Amino acid sequence: MLRALDIRDMLIIDRLELSFQPGLNALTGETGAGKSILLDSLGFVLGWRGRAELVRQGAAQGEVVAEFELSKDHPAHEILAEAGLPGGEELILRRVNTAEGRKTAWVNDRRCSGEVLRALSETLIELHGQHDDRGLLNPRGHRAMLDDYAGAGDHLAAVRAAWSQMSRTRKALAETEAALEAVRSEEEFLRHAVAELDQLDPQPGEDADLDARRRMMQGAERIRDDVARAFGLLGGEGAEGAMSDAIRWLEGVSDSAGGQLEDPIAALGRAMIELGEAQDGVNACLQALDFNPAELEAAEERLFAIRALARKHDVAPDELGPFADTLRDRLNRLEAGDADLVDKRAAVEAAQVAYDAAAAGLSNARRASAGQLDAAVMAELAPLKMERAVFQTEITPAEPGPEGCDAVAFTVATNPGAPSGPLNKIASGGELSRFLLALKVCLSGDDSARTMIFDEIDRGVGGATADAVGRRLASLAQGGQVLVVTHSPQVAARAAHHWRVQKQVTDGQTLSTVIPLADPDRVDEIARMVAGDTITDEARAAARALLQA
Repeated sequence: MLRALDIRDMLIIDRLELSFQPGLNALTGETGAGKSILLDSLGFVLGWRGRAELVRQGAAQGEVVAEFELSKDHPAHEILAEAGLPGGEELILRRVNTAEGRKTAWVNDRRCSGEVLRALSETLIELHGQHDDRGLLNPRGHRAMLDDYAGAGDHLAAVRAAWSQMSRTRKALAETEAALEAVRSEEEFLRHAVAELDQLDPQPGEDADLDARRRMMQGAERIRDDVARAFGLLGGEGAEGAMSDAIRWLEGVSDSAGGQLEDPIAALGRAMIELGEAQDGVNACLQALDFNPAELEAAEERLFAIRALARKHDVAPDELGPFADTLRDRLNRLEAGDADLVDKRAAVEAAQVAYDAAAAGLSNARRASAGQLDAAVMAELAPLKMERAVFQTEITPAEPGPEGCDAVAFTVATNPGAPSGPLNKIASGGELSRFLLALKVCLSGDDSARTMIFDEIDRGVGGATADAVGRRLASLAQGGQVLVVTHSPQVAARAAHHWRVQKQVTDGQTLSTVIPLADPDRVDEIARMVAGDTITDEARAAARALLQA
């Protein structure tokens, strides 16, 4: 609910402070007095796009502050939380516009963007008028209005859930098809590469082993003679024989040496053991060096084959085995892909069936409620002197989406037999105002969270019709807040709170101001609206009669 509006240096307003109340609030005044400036200023602080030049001539900047009262469950709290802005029961919007055109906004004394202001405004204010493209005249919002009227929340939730599920299954199917197509495009390569790797069957560490074996075989001829010669010197004709003779001779004279030869004999025994181990090692080397030349050729061929395959696939030789496993897994996915594709397609079909059923349920609810809405609007049109007009909610097929597969548009025909069309193209100014009011009365529901503003919605009507407009505006304001800019005395008389907008010239400057009216002043203002500039006693009597009706 809008509690206060503070305007400084905007257009022809130098300083203006307004305090609004619950119920129906009427703003009246002569044409050009500045009523539209109030709406422009309110739209400015709410982030709406409007006039480019708003700052009062000669002022450095213009400023508008709007204060709202929020209930605990007001939808603005969610927007504030999402934007990281402070909340509470009081919401203060402030926006400044410099003479150079720079705009800065605050929410509860915290800087914010125009996008946040506009998001908040959707929950705070609902504007209706002959040039309103944000509310009832906007065909893009008609479907949501019908759904609210129909109480189709459960149907809508089911459709959205089914659409999400169908979107997920379609995405999964597309990803599977794309993956399979990519694999199929390289199927020939994969099968050839896997067969080649399987045939070679490289083992971890084999490259290093083959390289070492190859190097040893290549150097075998050069070192074998030296190793054999050394082996001969270690044998019975060499070191082994000499050491054996030395031990035998020393053992023969040991007893006569008084024990002095025991340690040398023991050391020679140990040396004989070490000599034997050396002989075994040299002999093993001789056997290893004794190879078939064909073996060297085979080792070289396998080593070169492993390295060539590693270069071909740009991997290290020891990674050929894991690389083969990777290719084999891709082939397995290809072979299993057809079965997976069948499952994915079945899931898409099931999701489509579920969506179609949910969308059909929503469409049925919409069509049933559309007839009820049409009848309700037609009933409201009769007291507004439009009993011959025809209102119809058109539901036509649309591209399926999360909101179902219906397009909804409110159409009118001003006379029986006349062609119907969109509200803003068929109805004249006065007729359009009454259509909008009748529709709003039927669609209002619980709108207490938002302040409704009607900008000269009573234009072109008078007498009993204007009185019917006033009664309906007062009814809409019960339990909430409605602001109406009006030239109709019948409408102004129905207001619980009344302000007069007027221009005055001060020091050669034309300024606009707003004056709250007490009951005696209301009589004169309504009398002016009845009679014009010259207020007669008859006009005052008529004004009192309207206020007491």
